[in-house]
Formats: sequence, structure tokens, C-alpha cells
Amino acid sequence: LATWTRLLPRRAREAQMKRFCRAQAIQRRLEEIEVTFGELEQQGIKLEKLLREESGGDRAGPGGTGGAGRPMAAHAAPAASPAELRTQWMNQLLYLVQKKNSLVCEESDLMITVQELKLEEQQSRLDQQLRRFMSKEEAQKTPAERAAEQETLARLLAVVDQRNALIHVQEERRLSEL
Repeated sequence: LATWTRLLPRRAREAQMKRFCRAQAIQRRLEEIEVTFGELEQQGIKLEKLLREESGGDRAGPGGTGGAGRPMAAHAAPAASPAELRTQWMNQLLYLVQKKNSLVCEESDLMITVQELKLEEQQSRLDQQLRRFMSKEEAQKTPAERAAEQETLARLLAVVDQRNALIHVQEERRLSEL
């Protein structure tokens, strides 16, 4: 019994440390995603500006201001026509939108994982409390201790239900992406 009582708290601490490390990794990734969002936004703004200026140049006639496209032209074919540049910029803009959508999905998944980690932590704490209550003989428990044990059990079951709901949401999202 003595080994068992030492082993459970140690395993709980190890699990807590793993959750903490996962939470830190998730936080770092969320920060990276935020930075990438900003970079994608800036690239998108530049592309939209080039597209607007190029369209404005077409409306001005043959002597228009089509010069806005020159900075991006270095990435295009040597003698790209305005229509080819527009197509290239539109494709780049669509790629940026796809990349942003992908990051939004990843961010959403990470937020769900954060919720799951919080619920795992709550479940672990409640499980430890319940084990302490259950380690005492039923005949030695006061009515207040019995009520606290029942309350802890009810809270534990609620946390388990919340975790199941999160898992269900994740599964639904994965199925909808297929």
C-alpha cells in the first residue's frame, strides 16, 4: 500500500509536467501562427495594391501607369504581359488565402487541444481528491465528507462529459474536412 500511495502522486506529477510542456509548445505555435498571419496579411496587401494599380493602368489607356507591377515582375517571366502578371498575382493571392485558411484551422485545433489539456488537469485533480475520499473507510466518514465525495464525483463526471464533447467536436471537424 505504501508503494501505491507514493506511485500515484508521482505519476500525477509526471502527467502534469507533460501537460505543461504540451501547453508551452502549443503557446509557441500559436505565437508563430500569429506572426505568419501578419506576414500573409502584408503580402496580401501588396498583391491587392499591385492588382488595383495594374487595373487602373489598363483603364488609363496605352499610356497608363502600369509601372506598379515592376517590383513583382522580377519574379515573373522576363517579358510577362500585364495579363500574365495579373494572373500570376491572382494565383499568389489565392495561395495566400489558402495558407491563411489552413492556419485558421490549425489555430482552431490548437485551441481545442488547450481546452482538452485544461480538462485533463481538472480531471486529474478531481481524481486525486476522489481517491483520498475513497481511501477512508465508509463507516469513518462524516456526512460532510460523504457529501464532498459525491460532489467531487459529480464534478469528475461533468469533466469527463466535457472531454467527450471536445473529442466529438474534433472528430466531426476531421470528418467534414475529408
